[in-house]
Amino acid sequence: NLLSIRQNTAMVFQSFNLFPHMKVLENVMEGPITVLKQNKVAARERANQLLNKVGLSHKIDQYPSQLSGGQQQRVAIARALAMEPQFLLFDEPTSALDPELEGEVLKVLKDLAEEGKSMIIVTHNLNFAREVADRILFLEHGEIVYDGETETFFTANDNERIRQFIQSIQFI
Repeated sequence: NLLSIRQNTAMVFQSFNLFPHMKVLENVMEGPITVLKQNKVAARERANQLLNKVGLSHKIDQYPSQLSGGQQQRVAIARALAMEPQFLLFDEPTSALDPELEGEVLKVLKDLAEEGKSMIIVTHNLNFAREVADRILFLEHGEIVYDGETETFFTANDNERIRQFIQSIQFI
């Protein structure tokens, strides 16, 4: 059962975790070739499509160290998508980015949400969560404090701790 979940899930880490010795195109192709056993031609074609989707088709021959943080994160998103997962998990995908680069990544995530991709995103960006989420889980100290509709979380929530959190984050 755990193997089935892993095979249908892809994770995008906040530290990107790209292979530093591989160019952008190779990073996106590696999983489909090695894990999914796709042929290189098909993997290259799909990688090119995904890099175009995240706005990085012009960076295919560069190494991760030659990219900005936002570009590296978008390569990581393309790499995750290349595995054709049912679910995408994002761990604070914009935490290490400046506001301009954050916007580039958030646009890609918003586009994926509009396409109907199933995503779980750990984020402190409440504006983004409010815009794209159809469900919010609020966790504190390993406990689920809220699990429900997005708009209710922001407007009709009677939990004092959540109201404090929302108010404190809005001033940052």
